[in-house]
Amino acid sequence: MSGPVPVAQGQDGAAAPWLHVVGIGEDGMAGLTPATRAVVEAAEVILGGERHHRLSDAVTAERIAWPSPFDAMIDTIRSMRVRRAVVLVTGDPLWFSVGARIGRAIPPAEIVFHPQLSAFQLAAARMGWSLADVETLTVHGRPVEQMIAFIQPDARLLILTTGAETPARIARFLAERGYGRSPMTCLAAMGGAGERRFDGIAAEWDHEVPAFNTLAVECVADPGCALQPRVPGLSDDLFRSDGTMTKREVRAATLAKLMPMRGALLWDIGTGSGSVAIEWIRAARYARAVGIEPRADRRAMAAENALALGAPGLRIVEGAAPAALEGLDPPDAIFVGGGLSEEVFAAAWGALRPLGRLVANAVTLESEAVLMALHARQGGDLVRLSVERAEPVGRLTGWRPSMTVMQWSLVKR
Repeated sequence: MSGPVPVAQGQDGAAAPWLHVVGIGEDGMAGLTPATRAVVEAAEVILGGERHHRLSDAVTAERIAWPSPFDAMIDTIRSMRVRRAVVLVTGDPLWFSVGARIGRAIPPAEIVFHPQLSAFQLAAARMGWSLADVETLTVHGRPVEQMIAFIQPDARLLILTTGAETPARIARFLAERGYGRSPMTCLAAMGGAGERRFDGIAAEWDHEVPAFNTLAVECVADPGCALQPRVPGLSDDLFRSDGTMTKREVRAATLAKLMPMRGALLWDIGTGSGSVAIEWIRAARYARAVGIEPRADRRAMAAENALALGAPGLRIVEGAAPAALEGLDPPDAIFVGGGLSEEVFAAAWGALRPLGRLVANAVTLESEAVLMALHARQGGDLVRLSVERAEPVGRLTGWRPSMTVMQWSLVKR
């Protein structure tokens, strides 16, 4: 029996690839390319889930299950370094799979990825859908509510689910929002001998499905559905609020200056109902937000709104700025909905990352004075936003103005 295999060195002195991350489908070893199959067959140690080990059970190698807790995975993989090591995953290792996490912890030059057809590709083929025209989502191990933000008229969604109960939950989300006529197809064990398909519509969904499945949804809107675009400016009545919230038109202008971007982090200081933070998360893939709010009732409202509007990742912190800002990850953008002071600005501006955006709104004379003083010293854009709405005046109609908002915004360069 051979001993440990030393880690090879590349020409530049860096470690050569020692870890193979292999995507495997329901057809098991037979579905792998000859070269990839040879890598798995030569492995001394294989890490994977129960299903992955079953699909490759003819290979003689030491077997390691996914560690518990899952966060111990990287340490487990590193312990395999001096052996011929393979990690088995489902489908494409770098498409909503664990391969991306491994690649962030271990230098990519030390890894060889072996992709397999993903569940998305197989599901699109079964449905006859072009992947270029589909939203691909995962709620596997994540809050199911995050898919709510993608419910739009005529949208096609492919969703990696988190268990047998997930399709029914998604069907309920659709029906509650006026998309009950949406066709749904649940696909299980795709590419294997036991492949199964379940079809129905959201309002009548009652299938019992296997725990490991992929869901295809074609969103069909009823005439009375609630339109909830991902472009900022959701209707105010979609939020539970005590009245102190950034209103629709001002919120849209505020988000335009905050500039949501993929994966970016927002601090929403004085988050209130959470409307700005929630729209930030909805506006860009993987955008994150922290809401800082001293009042318990408003924190509860923000959490409720986040779940209802597809932003379950909103983190809500108890406290007031500047003290509550300590220890938070540096943000890409900061919104102050009211109560900006010299102390809050100093703490926020110091934490803001380069090219970060800061936006502050004020409605009182005292707050406006602070904004004007900061603008005089720091520069940026200072504007006043005035909104009027047509409302009944007796039997006629007139314009009713909202409180004027002064908005100060600047970019950290």
